[in-house]
Amino acid sequence: MLRSLLLALTTTAVTVLTAHRAVAEIQDIAIQFQGMVGDSSFVCGFSYTGLGTTQSTITPTDFRLYVSEVALIAADGAIVPVQLTQDGKWQHENVALLDFENKADVCANGTTEMNTQVVGTVPVGDYQGLQFSLGVPFALNHEDVTLAPSPLNLTSMWWNWRGGYKFLRVDLRVADAPASESQHLDPSEQHHHDGHKSDAQHEHHPHGNHNGQHQEHHDLHSGSHHANSGFLIHLGSTGCEVVGDSQQPTSCTNPNRATVTFPEFDPQHNVVITDLAALVAGNDLAANAVDTPPGCMSGAGDGDCQPLFEQLGITGESSFFRVGQYGLAPSHQH
Repeated sequence: MLRSLLLALTTTAVTVLTAHRAVAEIQDIAIQFQGMVGDSSFVCGFSYTGLGTTQSTITPTDFRLYVSEVALIAADGAIVPVQLTQDGKWQHENVALLDFENKADVCANGTTEMNTQVVGTVPVGDYQGLQFSLGVPFALNHEDVTLAPSPLNLTSMWWNWRGGYKFLRVDLRVADAPASESQHLDPSEQHHHDGHKSDAQHEHHPHGNHNGQHQEHHDLHSGSHHANSGFLIHLGSTGCEVVGDSQQPTSCTNPNRATVTFPEFDPQHNVVITDLAALVAGNDLAANAVDTPPGCMSGAGDGDCQPLFEQLGITGESSFFRVGQYGLAPSHQH
């Protein structure tokens, strides 16, 4: 009996030590993101000069994006997924919403709360880089937004079941921009080049706030929907095919997701900068491609989308994302 008791105690001790070691081998991680416009920080209501190919003056009215599949790169090159904290608000499964607007001033279509980080855990190890995807994975991209958990419950970040979510939403007011050539088209014809309709032709369905999730108010007549003086960048999947009566597609010709890799990134000292000035560097913001929605609704044949796809890393090397130093205060510019 004594031997059995000693064996039981030894087994318990080993189990406790093993459990303790397993806990100790997991570490918390936080990846910081920062919204920028060139060398200036993004602020709702601020105006920024010298953007695009014609040096336009713009006032951003929205700046939100989904990132997913966040991982650290180990010293031996291994890709180690970050297990995101399931906070019921900003993160769900392997998707996180980054929200740089605060509903202030002209950012009327957003939310008062902001989120500029992705948090989770990784095994303790020697890490030297960062990898993540811009966008929502296909498995989560074509759900019913009215039933989806936060942060996938924002109708202003969603087109429809077939198109799925807007992976990136950037709405810009452009000073002295001419009226969009597309605003006089019949709404049913605004799917040119396999793109999506502009928000002005979509009905948004408000939904309640539950369990701390997001809630937003949609004003279809607020600043970000003035197509005759704005440039909208709404990135999402296109060419999504459905079978039979199903509303959910089986595949998309143009997923329009991008994988971003930084071989050298230290979460303790670095931030991921998302730069609107770099994003629109190849666009004439004061003009719009003929017979297309204002700005870019992700149409494969929309001339306004091609430079953006390149800067986002979909068809070229991303300049929209870059590594910055944590704690450096950017300048503000009116």
